[in-house]
Amino acid sequence: MSLSCFKTYDIRGRLGVDLDEGIAHRIGRGFARALGARRVVLGRDIRASSQSLAAEVARALVDEGCEVLDLGLSGTEEMYFATTHFDADGGICVTASHNPMDYNGMKMVRTGSAPLDAATGLSSIKALAEANDFGPRRNGGALRDVSKEARAAYVSRVLSFVDIAALKPLRIVVNAGNGAAGPTFDAIAESLIAKGAPLTFIRMHHEPDGRFPNGIPNPLLPENRPPTAERVRAESADMGIAWDGDFDRCFFFDHRGDFVDGEYVVGLLAEVFLTREPGARIIHDPRVIWNTRDVVARAGGQAVQARTGHAFVKQAMRDHGAIYGGEMSAHHYFRDFVHCDSGMIPWLVLAELVSRKGALADLVAARRAAFPSSGEINFHLADARAAIASVRAHFEPQAVSVDETDGISLDMGDWRFNLRSSNTEPVVRLNMESKGRDLAPLVAALTRQLQNGQGAE
Repeated sequence: MSLSCFKTYDIRGRLGVDLDEGIAHRIGRGFARALGARRVVLGRDIRASSQSLAAEVARALVDEGCEVLDLGLSGTEEMYFATTHFDADGGICVTASHNPMDYNGMKMVRTGSAPLDAATGLSSIKALAEANDFGPRRNGGALRDVSKEARAAYVSRVLSFVDIAALKPLRIVVNAGNGAAGPTFDAIAESLIAKGAPLTFIRMHHEPDGRFPNGIPNPLLPENRPPTAERVRAESADMGIAWDGDFDRCFFFDHRGDFVDGEYVVGLLAEVFLTREPGARIIHDPRVIWNTRDVVARAGGQAVQARTGHAFVKQAMRDHGAIYGGEMSAHHYFRDFVHCDSGMIPWLVLAELVSRKGALADLVAARRAAFPSSGEINFHLADARAAIASVRAHFEPQAVSVDETDGISLDMGDWRFNLRSSNTEPVVRLNMESKGRDLAPLVAALTRQLQNGQGAE
């Protein structure tokens, strides 16, 4: 049986088509067998199917003789942290993050919270799960609830990134999107207030609800942003925060309710961490790069480019000893958080930055003017390969440089674009940036070339 739910660096698929409880069981046994695991951390998000899928993964791990450390409802980053905290051989979070309602999946790491990709375990797990030749259950397996201990340790680590004494009175809107973020945020907020942080939180869509009554939590989509923006304005808040379903991504709104694009957040966080550790390395993805590279150079750091995707950025963090890494899609990675991404650390760091330096809008205004960006534009194309080839043939002769780290990036001198097929969805993604130039006509021209080039050879 060929399993179509194995993607570039995680598991994802349609329920009843690519993924079900039986497949989850096989993946669980394959994970334990491929990694030689004896202790595995397991978490899950709030989706209706996640509890039964996680239960089947737990049963499979126990059948392989593993001690399963159960986090219950949790964010993916809590699994990352707990895998190292408990010195486990691996970790799994059952989650589909921001995918449609009929999807689910799994994110996985090995010992030390290191990523799994096709070259470091996923292919072995897939082969074992497809063969489904595991034999009888092994002895010694057990399921243990570690949710309270794990969350307490996680909260302590997350709060270590902020100087609570530096925080000023701020009003912050927080939108959990009815995902897994609510309970974890409450634990962080409770500890902050107990330590004297003068923060006021306005919660919205806070209760976890796998039916997602307010829509799938994915603030990267412009159509999902107005509720948070409107609440920020209505409450006269200093900033707003919104998370995706498993809260490994967080998104920001300034005091006017304006969305702050991810690449500018990367620049702000890079500058903060270079202040803390001058000369450090900063990892960035290849989609939108000019603002980040300029900020890092001005702050005396070293910018290093990695392929898009959490597995690639995490490996680059380790390979280069980077203190921080950021993707414009709102994944932020921290060396001192087991080299993994977190959706809770960024807002804490930015709350301290706003307390020290003033409004978020003012902090990004000059950067937006210097390096405008288009935001990510997605295309569903009949022939994506032909369309991308057509764009390349049209623009490459005038390009200053070509970069194929991830998809195709062409530097046109005072503007630049990256065009790539998604690793997780059937779409082509376009990102454009410039050095102070109006992007609207350039976006229109490239869009026409993409759409007209679908029939090209």
